[in-house]
Amino acid sequence: MTGFKNPSIQSSAGGKALCISGTIEVTASANNIHINTAGPVNQSAVTNILIELAQVNSTLDKHYLGETPTLNPITGTYGIYSQICFPNGRINATTLHFLIHGAGCDRSYWDIAPGYSYVDYAAEQGYTTFLFDRLGTGRSDKPDPVQAVQIPLGVAIGHELIQLLRSGRLAGHAFEHVVGIGHSAGSFTTNGITTLHPADLDAAVLTGFSPDTSGAPIAFVGLDLTIASQAVPFRFSGLANGYLTSGSISASQYLFMRSPGYDPAILNLAEATKQVFTLGELFSIKAQVSVNFTGPIDVVNGEFDLPNCHGNCKVPYNKAAAAKDVFYPNASNGSSWYLSAVAGHGLNFHYSAPAAYEHILDFVKANGF
Repeated sequence: MTGFKNPSIQSSAGGKALCISGTIEVTASANNIHINTAGPVNQSAVTNILIELAQVNSTLDKHYLGETPTLNPITGTYGIYSQICFPNGRINATTLHFLIHGAGCDRSYWDIAPGYSYVDYAAEQGYTTFLFDRLGTGRSDKPDPVQAVQIPLGVAIGHELIQLLRSGRLAGHAFEHVVGIGHSAGSFTTNGITTLHPADLDAAVLTGFSPDTSGAPIAFVGLDLTIASQAVPFRFSGLANGYLTSGSISASQYLFMRSPGYDPAILNLAEATKQVFTLGELFSIKAQVSVNFTGPIDVVNGEFDLPNCHGNCKVPYNKAAAAKDVFYPNASNGSSWYLSAVAGHGLNFHYSAPAAYEHILDFVKANGF
């Protein structure tokens, strides 16, 4: 397969798509921000960061970023483990769905289990999907978790991958239309792509995303961010202390899930496959106003999303509906929003995920893609 190192072939979780996986070498440049630390020296330092994050009038950013953040230009070539999944049936040859997972997950978030797989649902409608492990997660490279693995570099890597897909240098086929679909940190990355490279995406779907991030501090505290090499040494040994993960299955439940809207077996699976989040991402995850993006956007949240709706996306206003005017003032009239019933931040982990997928696919088709 063109562009992939050591490719392998497998079926999607529900068998609706045939997937080709392998590493893609991506050269990217970005303006990261300089963070005034080499990384936490121990778990006590991580816990203290969480305490400062949640306090009233927190000075955490000022302490670690300074009065005015300093740009930290970075360039490198990174191995990004990627997967392209083709429908087993009829194929829409012009449109690709470009999927970016969030913090604490890897690309399997989009193909977690039969009945919960966005890859499968898209394939049934004839769409090809492209998913990858974000830098620092899964089988992708794991450079410095403080100065390198930040959202701006993730945006640059996403941009380069989209260029490869549009030009036909991956998979031997050029896609005319690319729909970006993100979750959580992946939505902030997608938002960055629409801001810096508005021509990259024809449409954007942002899940786990809203103007209200007031719940993020308590969400991160509840996640009990723990040095990954200490929390799960058999999976993350050797990683620098700036690579963090949830402290327990209860902590993962706190951030991602909403009872009774999920199967405990899916929570167990999410915990068994959980991934890392870096200190660099924690300090660089900021939404931007995408003035020059004129395509349609779709904001899709679990109705009880904790970090991005403070636990209720309907109170005191509809936060999914509000995102367009705040972040996408020039998005087209084909824009939409959706709240997934009895679901928390980990939208894809809930019983209502298929209904959310149906809405997303209806949005894509309604806009001609």
